[in-house]
Amino acid sequence: MTQHPPAQSTLTRGFIIAEAVVQAERPVSSAYLAELLDLPKATVHRICQQLESDGILQREPDGKRFLGGRRLRNLALATLSNSTLSAARHAILQTLSEAVGETCNLTALDGDEIIYLDRVESNWPYRIHLPVGSRLPIHCTATGKLFLAHMKAARRKRLLNGLNLTGHTAQTLTDPLQLEAELAKITQDGFGLDRGEYIEGMVSISAPVIAPDGQVTLALAIHAPETRKSLAELRQYLPALRHAAAKVADCEYV
Repeated sequence: MTQHPPAQSTLTRGFIIAEAVVQAERPVSSAYLAELLDLPKATVHRICQQLESDGILQREPDGKRFLGGRRLRNLALATLSNSTLSAARHAILQTLSEAVGETCNLTALDGDEIIYLDRVESNWPYRIHLPVGSRLPIHCTATGKLFLAHMKAARRKRLLNGLNLTGHTAQTLTDPLQLEAELAKITQDGFGLDRGEYIEGMVSISAPVIAPDGQVTLALAIHAPETRKSLAELRQYLPALRHAAAKVADCEYV
């Protein structure tokens, strides 16, 4: 006797559709989703409309294709920030900060910005106040450039084409070709750098938190005022930074 898989509820189908939209890493049509998921086109279109009205999905300006909505992104970030694993992640950051004597942070990518999920400040008198929840530009920060470097080329091109490469300091890379060359070097080296590109005199080094599938959705960084630590000195902490990033990956994905 042939056994058929249990029927999926509308709720389950909605989750599967939202998951497929996020994993596509580009705007997709309901027709594409129906073919990908082997579901009736009318059903997928109806569910997409409902998810759009709930803010879980949103349409491109031309109205034809869907991408993740603000509500879905907020849910993802809230899950990362308020996970039961956050205490373990914070302990890893605390240990790293104490070992290097500088501020450490954990960030995620949200659209064309990075967002601070966790942060441990050094005890030095000269510090930059960037609390958890702070949003920073992607093109001039150590973790932001790391996320860009690990993106698929097509997604990175779309993002950079719509990005205003604002010059925050004299060091900011505002030329797309120079930025692409920097991203290629980050891919080769496996870590990101900020040479005072966002805040004058503040340098940083970052390492990716790599998921089992090779995706980079989190990144760990150390930053310090250049008057206290040069970028060359920060690079000496790269082994400790990578070790901490691997431990965060163990917390998140194992």
